[in-house]
Amino acid sequence: MNDKIAVCLGKGGQRDMAEAFCRRTGAQLQDKPGDFLTVRFDSRGVSLSGFGLTYQGDFVETMLHRVTRGRLQHEMLVKAVKSDKEGRKAIDATAGMGEDAFLMAAQGYEVTLYEQNPVIAALLKDAIRRAKKNMDLKDIAGRMKVIEGNSVEGMSKLLDPVDVIYLDPMFPARQKSSLINKKLQLIQKLEPPCSGEKDLFDAAIRANPDKIIVKRPLKSECLAGREPSYTLKGKAIRYDCYVL
Repeated sequence: MNDKIAVCLGKGGQRDMAEAFCRRTGAQLQDKPGDFLTVRFDSRGVSLSGFGLTYQGDFVETMLHRVTRGRLQHEMLVKAVKSDKEGRKAIDATAGMGEDAFLMAAQGYEVTLYEQNPVIAALLKDAIRRAKKNMDLKDIAGRMKVIEGNSVEGMSKLLDPVDVIYLDPMFPARQKSSLINKKLQLIQKLEPPCSGEKDLFDAAIRANPDKIIVKRPLKSECLAGREPSYTLKGKAIRYDCYVL
């Protein structure tokens, strides 16, 4: 854990959550924000701040308009994972802030989200907790479960079969700096993910899902040099689909 990250308990924050986070990360609970990045627990939930920016995950703000009023089926990822199978399960092995996993959950999947960075995992769990309080999103959020840890290890220990494994190894540093929003500016300052793209892909194949879906920048090479079964293309990204 980055020793430059402070943990603050604000008004109305849940002390037990803040203390548990400190135990997991070795950070110190303090009264005021740190000089670098601060994870804050207060009445509004969990947020990350620093460098004059503050970020809090919020599915109501970012996802409500994408999953309601008939718009869900126009999402490219939803087209890639579309299924009517009962009890379908998916793994998002590179969860980040969970927007893509949210789309899969909206399509009816029970989604297990792996996130290795403890700060991002805390922000993500809090965003899901708050989404469960929204009438339109509570069922979707209820199908999402976050596991804080390495997905390569997690996928090697799966007991139940999964239908889809989703990989998004695009690290935001590749985007032009003018396009990087507040969320990414702060999250980029956290430690980057450890697992290499090839390790992720190999672990996904060994887990033997029906399908692996990989999100790629439109013009980049295929992940680990492996040609997909088929591809769905958008304006800036594409989804490479591997049917096993």
